Amino acid sequence: MKSYLEFEGDIKNLEKELDKLKDPFNSEGLSEVDTQRISQIQSEIDSKLKSAYENLNEWQVTQVARHEERPKSNFFIKNLFTNFINLSGDRRFSEDESVLAGFALFEGKSVLIIGQEKGEDLESRLKRNFGMMKPEGYRKCIRLMNIANKFNIPVVTLVDTPGAYPGIGAEQRGQAEAIAKSIECCMSLKVPLISIIIGEGGSGGAIALASANKVLMLENAIYSVISPEGCASILWRDPTKSLEAAKAMKLTANQLLNIGIVDHVIKEPTGGAHRDKESTISNVRATLKTCLEGFENLSKEEVYEQRKNKFLSIGKQKSFNVFTNNNVSIEKGLNFINFIKRKILSKKAKYAFIFFFIILLAGIIII
Repeated sequence: MKSYLEFEGDIKNLEKELDKLKDPFNSEGLSEVDTQRISQIQSEIDSKLKSAYENLNEWQVTQVARHEERPKSNFFIKNLFTNFINLSGDRRFSEDESVLAGFALFEGKSVLIIGQEKGEDLESRLKRNFGMMKPEGYRKCIRLMNIANKFNIPVVTLVDTPGAYPGIGAEQRGQAEAIAKSIECCMSLKVPLISIIIGEGGSGGAIALASANKVLMLENAIYSVISPEGCASILWRDPTKSLEAAKAMKLTANQLLNIGIVDHVIKEPTGGAHRDKESTISNVRATLKTCLEGFENLSKEEVYEQRKNKFLSIGKQKSFNVFTNNNVSIEKGLNFINFIKRKILSKKAKYAFIFFFIILLAGIIII
């Protein structure tokens, strides 16, 4: 049974009508299929889908990113890679089922693939902890990334999580330390690291696997430090203001591309990735192949420097304006302040000399 979002009401009704028309054994018995009407309704559905998905607001994009039928990491691993060998355990505590990790082949070349997995149904979602990783999951990823680094194997991560697991057990086992170590490991790798945000990229749980040479995002994915509901609860004490929060957070793919947080947006089929998974796989494959080929001729040090410089340059691309009307930059403002300082200091020195001369003259007169 298909799942529809709240803004897809008209599409839902049209698709129900379409299914009835396609079924010759309807409530009235055997009937002739009206192919002309079917074509007409299909055109209406396509038109409404295009119109709706071209004008999504930030909260609607968030809903699409969380869609229960959206392709998950397990689907991408099965359809993008071959000879996948799933590896388990952090060699310290236990296995974390919320992350799939192992070595595989992509276009005939070895890669390490790490994917946060939410699950497809209630049973698998409980098993996968809804994609919320625990410390042992991050430590497993660190262990495998170090192996990949040792044998010069590129790393590909699939990010899809509402955030790291906030349970008391995870905190007792060092959740924050594990996330920090994972970020440190990502930043220190001498092999290419490509991160693809396929759904929900939430908080440090996502950043821990997305500190990459190239950060790619599916068109209707989101990437933020907190969920819109969480942001609304903190700022306005009202989780119903999720739309306002989502707009303020700039969490959509195109917004993040414009400010330099992500490097490329992967187009999705009309109606979202969940409506045409095969086209989504094709688009991701082509983009991932291009990204990996771009690092083939770089040395280990060049790969490392590219990643380091990428993150150091975030926020430094443009200077802020103090007065937007006459385009006076902060740098000019600082130069003006320094000029005033120099003038004041020079006057102070002048007045100090006059004061000293007066004191000296008064001393001579008294003597």
